[in-house]
Amino acid sequence: TLLTLAVMMKLGLAPVHAWYPEVLQGSTLTIALLISTWQKLAPLSFLYMTMNTLNPKTLLLIGLLSALFGGFAGLNQTQTRKILAFSSIAHMGWLITALSLNPNLTTITLLTYLTMTTAIFLMLNTTATKTLLDLSIMGAFTPTMQIMTLLTMMSLGGLPPLTGFLPKWLIMKELVMMNMLPLSTALLLSSLPSLFFYVRVTYLTALTMAPTTTNTEHKWRLKTLTTTLLPTTTALALLSLPLTPMLYNTT
Repeated sequence: TLLTLAVMMKLGLAPVHAWYPEVLQGSTLTIALLISTWQKLAPLSFLYMTMNTLNPKTLLLIGLLSALFGGFAGLNQTQTRKILAFSSIAHMGWLITALSLNPNLTTITLLTYLTMTTAIFLMLNTTATKTLLDLSIMGAFTPTMQIMTLLTMMSLGGLPPLTGFLPKWLIMKELVMMNMLPLSTALLLSSLPSLFFYVRVTYLTALTMAPTTTNTEHKWRLKTLTTTLLPTTTALALLSLPLTPMLYNTT
C-alpha cells in the first residue's frame, strides 16, 4: 500500500495530486511538457513490472477517483497549464484503470496520452499561450494553429473520430466484458466534466472574437518558433483512430 501511495504521488494521482497543478503552473511550458510526459514513464514502468503484487480493486478505485477529481477540479481554471494539469490527472486515472485490466491496453493508452499531450503543449509553447485570453486572440495571428488547437482539445476530450476516443473505447469494452458496468458508467460520467472544459477552451479558441487589445496588436511581434515535432505529433493526435486494430495487436 505504501509503495502504491508513493508511485501515486509521483504520477500526480488523486488524492495525492496537490503538488502537480501548482508545479506545472510555476514552470515554463517546456518543463511542464516534460513533467507531464517524460516523468510519467519511470513510475508507470515500475507499476507495470509490479502489477501482479498490487490489488486491482485499489487501482480501479484510484483510477476512478483521479478521473472524477481531474474532471471537476479543472472546471474553474483559466490558466492553460493548470487546465492541462487536471487533464493529465484525469488521463492518469484512465491509464491506471487500463493497467488493472490489460497490459496491452495500458501501452496504447500511454502512447495516445503522450502523443496528445506533447502536441497540445508544443502548440501552446509555439504561440506563447498561457491563459484562456491568449487562446481567444490566437486566431488573429495564427489561424491554422488555432484550428489545430481546437481539434487537439477535442481529441483530448475523447471525441470520435479523433485519436483520444481510442483508449476510452477500448477501456470501456474491457470493463463491459468483465461485467464491471457500475465502474464503466462512473468512468464515462467522470469524463463529462473534462469534456466540458475542453469544449469551453475550444469555444474560446475558435467561436469567439476577443476585443482588440494591446495583446492582439503586438502579439505578432513575438518570434514564432517552428519545430518539426509539432506537425508529426499533431497528425498522430488527430488521425490515429483507423490504426486501432494494428495498435491493439502489436502492443
